[in-house]
Amino acid sequence: MKHGEGTPLRILVAGFGSIGKRHVRNLRSHTPIEVIAYRVGGEPLPPEFQGDWITETSDLDEALALGPTAALVCSPPSHLLSVALPIARAGCHLFIEKPLSHTLEGVQELVSLVKEKNLVSLMGYNLRYQPGLQLVKSFLDKGRIGRVVSLRVQVGQYLPDWHPWENYRISYASSMRLGGGVVLTQIHEIDYLYWFFGKVFEVYGLTGKLSDLEIDVEDYAVCLLKFKNKIIAEIHLDYFQKPSVRNCKIIGRKGQIRWNWENNHVQIFKNKDKKWVTKNFEKKFDKNKMYVDELEYFFNCVKRKKTPMNSIIDRLEPQKIALAIKESSKCGKKIRIK
Repeated sequence: MKHGEGTPLRILVAGFGSIGKRHVRNLRSHTPIEVIAYRVGGEPLPPEFQGDWITETSDLDEALALGPTAALVCSPPSHLLSVALPIARAGCHLFIEKPLSHTLEGVQELVSLVKEKNLVSLMGYNLRYQPGLQLVKSFLDKGRIGRVVSLRVQVGQYLPDWHPWENYRISYASSMRLGGGVVLTQIHEIDYLYWFFGKVFEVYGLTGKLSDLEIDVEDYAVCLLKFKNKIIAEIHLDYFQKPSVRNCKIIGRKGQIRWNWENNHVQIFKNKDKKWVTKNFEKKFDKNKMYVDELEYFFNCVKRKKTPMNSIIDRLEPQKIALAIKESSKCGKKIRIK
């Protein structure tokens, strides 16, 4: 994240929850920065986020008047567009945390602004920077298991364990008002499947509240996705599994691929060889490196005026799929995605 000799990046950070703090820590450890912290209410910032390098304001116009190079928008989904739109109107490049919103209303206006003002915009789907999934993507691109037929994906993680230092009951993931729920919060799985296999044609979803967690959103979802290339995907998402699981199994005509987050490995089976080959990564995977890598990628795109691989301009598909899953569960029917 090199910017220039002695010239600090001036970054607007909108939303200073756990992910906003993580991004600021990562930026400060890699490059000189000046931070404009836009936040409304909440507890005072801890000492590590105080000093002459950070300016705090509750007025977005005031924040934009300070001339940031780019903005990291880390607001809850229900508030995100109301923050991102004026930032885009001001001509500021956008790194937007997932999910973009709990609705598609107003999204097209943001896309139009990004195009009109020639802005770099990137959605924060950090699993695209996970080395195991990058290897899976490479195997698929090289046709290592032939034509893919079907796959299964699951992620189950006990919500209170995500941020043990915080009260899970007031997090956006737990709140309908803030745009939470397991489908939108765990949209990473939907995104990497879109990255692997392209557009989804049809969706069927079943969601519900099955645990005794003190939340007012769905904590469980099972989904079937039919891709335009006829691949069928089964997805399981939940907020209550112990121990946590995160994995996928991809079945092709010439073999299979398995990815496992917990063991941090990728396995490939070729029918002709009749054996599994395992690629092990570091046992103690540094999860934070994904966040560092995505920020570095974003700022390189800003520097080179390059459209990122997951720009908001043409990468609204994960959002459409997630909302279609919720709609399908609500109406009890398959939903076709245009």
